[in-house]
Amino acid sequence: MQALDLLPAHSQQHAVIRSRIADLTRTIEGAPNGARPSTDEGHSWWWRGAAGAGTIALLLATKLKFLLLGLTKASTFLSMFAFFGVYWSLYGWPLALGLVVSIYIHEMGHVAMLRQLGIAAGAPLFIPGVGAVVMLKQHVTDPLTDAKIGLAGPVWGLGAALAALTAYILTGAEIWFAIAQLTGFLNLFNLIPVWQLDGSRGMHVLARSERWILVAAIVAALMLTEQRLLFIVGAVAVWRAMQRDAGPGDSRVLATFVMLVMALSLLARGVN
Repeated sequence: MQALDLLPAHSQQHAVIRSRIADLTRTIEGAPNGARPSTDEGHSWWWRGAAGAGTIALLLATKLKFLLLGLTKASTFLSMFAFFGVYWSLYGWPLALGLVVSIYIHEMGHVAMLRQLGIAAGAPLFIPGVGAVVMLKQHVTDPLTDAKIGLAGPVWGLGAALAALTAYILTGAEIWFAIAQLTGFLNLFNLIPVWQLDGSRGMHVLARSERWILVAAIVAALMLTEQRLLFIVGAVAVWRAMQRDAGPGDSRVLATFVMLVMALSLLARGVN
């Protein structure tokens, strides 16, 4: 990626290195021990999305050590504490704590993917009224890499929402249900494909036909859940689908995006 920044954007060498980065990204994410990943030609995109959803419930347990590591950064801990204090005064400490933890898990999803891809980045920084951000120390130009980084946050956020929903089922305490719904809503908001939101980064790699499939999935989720935020998500997705700067396409990113829209809409259906 550093070499890519040194080459003219329209040169043959630039195109060759971009292709190599895409191949390496698929290899890193799809197969252990450096083996080439399976192309999954025998399975449709919705099957891969469903299979991926089955692993989300185990995400927090397997990544607990990594999540705790993020709290060792003074900037993260202090900004998180200030964020918690602001929302404690507005909504009480249980909901404020659930909000802070869910946002933190979302941001650590980005950090985990960045580390997996070998891209330098800072620790999460909380900003009251905005949420939290992770500042990259390298410029990412490959659309597939950018999509993987962008959607990793909502995937981990979905894991946090499912964990809160599980706690509600086990305890019957309605605060857990409120946290699950709010977490689903916030992560669904992040899927709006505009500006620097995660949805924009995810849509960047999608081909024109894949973008229209995503629009259809958003419409289906709206009809199923009546979550009004999907009007905004869908309207912006239609606008992006009509643009000419479509990406090269990636069925795994599409499957992940569709799964997130459906799952987060179901969780957030009571939040308007």
